[in-house]
Amino acid sequence: MIRDRLQASRFEQKYIVSEETALQVRDFVQSYLELDENGVGRPDFSYPVHSLYLDSDDLRLYWATVNGDKNRFKLRLRFYDENPDTPVFFEIKRRVNNCILKERGGVRRQVVSALLAGQLPEPGHLVAREAKPLVALQRFCQLVEALGARPKLHVAYLREAYEPADDNSARVTLDRRVQVEPRFEPVLSTRLHQPVTLWPERVVLELKFTNRFPDWFRELAQRFQLRQCSAAKYVDGVEALETHFGLRPHPRRRASAGHAATLEPAALPPGSEEL
Repeated sequence: MIRDRLQASRFEQKYIVSEETALQVRDFVQSYLELDENGVGRPDFSYPVHSLYLDSDDLRLYWATVNGDKNRFKLRLRFYDENPDTPVFFEIKRRVNNCILKERGGVRRQVVSALLAGQLPEPGHLVAREAKPLVALQRFCQLVEALGARPKLHVAYLREAYEPADDNSARVTLDRRVQVEPRFEPVLSTRLHQPVTLWPERVVLELKFTNRFPDWFRELAQRFQLRQCSAAKYVDGVEALETHFGLRPHPRRRASAGHAATLEPAALPPGSEEL
């Protein structure tokens, strides 16, 4: 089972790099962090990650990112395999200014469809009967109900991750073979049928930290001449599959060209900016 080392509050910087640079970064990072135990013994030290993103039919959460809303969030189900005994994590990933805040609860797989259909969360739906996961699940379900959110996109990739031995103050991830395809039902299958690959032959590097930017992160960025960029898997995935979502070509370029007012969706549910 995937070990949960959630960074509930963090800052992150993203870069898109070549495989050659990724291998050099790996060597550099191993002097400071340890390989995530979930990658031990696997090819390329990587384990599969699957996310099923939810959104409203008018894609309010997508447009919140496109239009650069400072306080925005995403809703996703994260899973790692098809084992009926492993949990599915209901996650709220929020951006408040430059800070990333995450809440999640590990849910028993057999109740996922019922919860997305409107069943009220109960402690027994969770793998661990603890207060924080239950609150996170309740918030998730409230937002799903308020938005009318439904499954929209399956994102899959292979993750190589490094972290400190004794805390979660820093984390470095290398994501390869990022693939997407539409998924409009709560199907928790790891199989993709006709996926589109984002950033072919490139690797998404993320530097994540909970307090100040570590000095060695700065050295890493300078040594490999890294340029920070956007690598939003959900948003870029929707745009790669624009015809499936009724988008016109190049929506982000239109929004940034001064047409955001005509594209902006209805307001998010009252109070969601505080969740």
